[in-house]
Amino acid sequence: MTETKSDLVWALGLMSGTSRDGIDAALIQSDGASRVVAGASLSRPYGPVFRERLTALVNGEGDVAAVARELTDLHADAVEALLSTSGIARSSVRVIGFHGHTVHHNPAAGMTLQIGDGARLAALTGVDTVNDFRAADVAAGGQGAPLAPLYHAARAAALDKPLAVLNLGGVGNVTWLGADGRIIACDTGPGNALIDDLVFRRTGDAFDAGGAIAAAGRVDEAVLARLLEHPYFAAPPPKSLDRDAFDAARVEPLSLEDAAATLAAFTAGSVAAALPHLPAAPRRWLVTGGGRHNPALMDALRRVLEVPVEPVEAAGWDGDALEAEAFAYLALRALNGWPLSLPETTGVPRPMPGGRHHAASPAKAGGGAAAGGAARGF
Repeated sequence: MTETKSDLVWALGLMSGTSRDGIDAALIQSDGASRVVAGASLSRPYGPVFRERLTALVNGEGDVAAVARELTDLHADAVEALLSTSGIARSSVRVIGFHGHTVHHNPAAGMTLQIGDGARLAALTGVDTVNDFRAADVAAGGQGAPLAPLYHAARAAALDKPLAVLNLGGVGNVTWLGADGRIIACDTGPGNALIDDLVFRRTGDAFDAGGAIAAAGRVDEAVLARLLEHPYFAAPPPKSLDRDAFDAARVEPLSLEDAAATLAAFTAGSVAAALPHLPAAPRRWLVTGGGRHNPALMDALRRVLEVPVEPVEAAGWDGDALEAEAFAYLALRALNGWPLSLPETTGVPRPMPGGRHHAASPAKAGGGAAAGGAARGF
C-alpha cells in the first residue's frame, strides 16, 4: 500500500527493553509517515520480584504463560496511568503499539519471541492493539531488528546528515541516515547489559549510577582487545544480537572499577567497529536509551568517534520515550499495511509490513481517561 499523508491521529507506544528495568509508555500524534508530534510519556519500573521472574524466563526458567500475563497486565496499568495524567481520552487513541518483552532472539534459526498478549491488552485497555512486530521480518529471512530506524528517519528529517542515532539499551543499535534518504541500521554490540550485570553481581545494584564506578576505574587494554576480536564486529550490516550474545568472563579477574571501565570501553569500541560498514562517517551521533545517562560511557564514545556525541535531548527529543514512541508510530504503519523494516535495516528481502492487530472491546473503547501514575508532559 502506498504511503500517503493523512490527518494526524493519536497512538500510544509501549516498550520493555533488554535492560529489563521497566516499561516506557509514550503518546504521539502522527500520520505514520512523515509527520510526528511527540506527546506525554512516562516510565514505570518493574518491581524486584517481577524483574527476577522476567530474568529467569529469559534464562530459560519459569512459567512463560504466567509471566506473559503479568507483563501484559503491567503494561495495561501503564496505559491507564498515561491516559489519566496526559488528559487524552481513550477514545482519541487510534492504536497501541505493544512491543512486549524479548525473551529469545536468534534470527539465524528463524526465531524471535516477544512475550505479551496483544488481545488481552486490547481487552483490558479498550484500545486497538498491534503487537508481534518482529515475526514477519524474521520469517522472511530478516534480522527482525532494529525496528526503530523508520521512526528515527521521520524525527530527523530536518537535521544535517549523515547522522547516526545510537540507542544504548541492553544492546546497542545504530541508525545511519544519509542526506539522500538512505537508511542503514544494525545492532552494534553490547549496550548497558554487560555493565549492569557486572554491577548487579558484585554489588546488588541494578546499574552503574552516573557511571561513577566506571569513571573510577582504568581500562585493561589487553582484555579490551580480546573482547573486540569477536567475529560479530567484522560482519557487515544488517545484523542483530540477543542480549546475552557476549561473554564478559574476561573482566572477572579485574576489580569492579576496572571491569566497569573496560566494559564501557567495549561498548564504545563496538560502536566504532560499525564505522567501516557505513557509507560515510556520521557528522554527529545522537544517543538515546539509558546509556546516555552514563558519563563514562558517553566520554568513551567521544574518544573513539571523534565527532560530536550528544544525548538526543540536544535535538529536542526525549531519550526515555523514543523507543516507545517508535512502536506507536510502527503500530500506525501496521494498520495501514506499510513497511516496518527495509532491506538495509534488517536484511529482509523487500520492504516488510508486519504486526498483528487486535480489535478493542467495544464496551471499554468508548471510555475516557483512567486513573493512576505520573506522566512527562508535552
